Amino acid sequence: MKKLCLPLLAVCLALTGCAGLPVSREMGDMALLRAMGVDAASGGVAVTGSTGPRAKGLQAEGESALTLAADRASLSAACLAMQGQSDSYVFFGYVDQLLLGEELARQGVQPVLDYFARDGELGLGAQLWLVRGGTAREAVNSGGGEGVDKRLQTLQTDSRMGIASITRTAGEIYTDLLEQGAAFAPALVLSGGEESVLTEGGYGIFKDGALMGFLEGEAAKGLELLYGGLFEDVLEVELPGNKTALRIGSARTSSRLVFQGDVPTVLHITCEVKASLSEYQVQPGASETEKLKEALRAREVTRLERALERLQSWGADCAGLGARAAMACPARWQAVEGVWAEWFARVPIDVTVKVRLL
Repeated sequence: MKKLCLPLLAVCLALTGCAGLPVSREMGDMALLRAMGVDAASGGVAVTGSTGPRAKGLQAEGESALTLAADRASLSAACLAMQGQSDSYVFFGYVDQLLLGEELARQGVQPVLDYFARDGELGLGAQLWLVRGGTAREAVNSGGGEGVDKRLQTLQTDSRMGIASITRTAGEIYTDLLEQGAAFAPALVLSGGEESVLTEGGYGIFKDGALMGFLEGEAAKGLELLYGGLFEDVLEVELPGNKTALRIGSARTSSRLVFQGDVPTVLHITCEVKASLSEYQVQPGASETEKLKEALRAREVTRLERALERLQSWGADCAGLGARAAMACPARWQAVEGVWAEWFARVPIDVTVKVRLL
């Protein structure tokens, strides 16, 4: 029985915090980072982190968001350096927004994604954004006392409602790069002068981990059609004596590869668009309805062709068209899968749009 006294005493001391264990911290002593920006820097990376508005004290008084920054040779060193910049323990486990500067993205995002995949606190569930024509540090600082995550969460909510760009997690982009060698990410631009605001800036296209360029305007809409899903859009059509508007609710795109032997000869793209008549002065008749459908069909074909033209010029099948087509011909797909980027850059593409008015 006496032999158990010393071990029991050690356990008791540990539970009371008197046994030389690491000092525990209350949640109030932690700076919970919500957004992280990573840029290329001379000889390494520039990392910027931001919390949201913080509550402190017994009365939970509001404090402005805390922003920390460090430039080091590696992400690990930069994150460690940020720990010494705050009286609170800097915790990275709540980072759910990752912003990457354009220069770093052009050099390659693989090291950043690898770090997020391996780090014990960070993870690939964070939303990934590209800062077009600027730096991630500028974007993080644009949040001011409210923190940039509030603006990014608004864009996420709008995306889920189909009224903003498609948002993507770091994990989704990481997976696409590993499996198909290409991916896309929503881009943001800083606008508004001194009080900069982050606004949508199209999509950045990656191939083999490096940023190739951007799709914007009609080409960006074409990428959204290729990717499919819920999105809201409007087409206004001026008919004789009847001003009308079509509201687009969803689009679904399928792909099919035609082979001659083991050689792909054509990639068929079929996009099915659902829309409804939202405004009109006079109920359109059958002939007018066909004109409305044809106008919508022509616009969507143009969008798809513009997106595909740019993607083919980069050899970047970021919408996974080849992989989707492969489901119907898995054996033949194996012969071209390893060099699909080369085939995608030159295979003829046939685009068909089917419009359904609800």
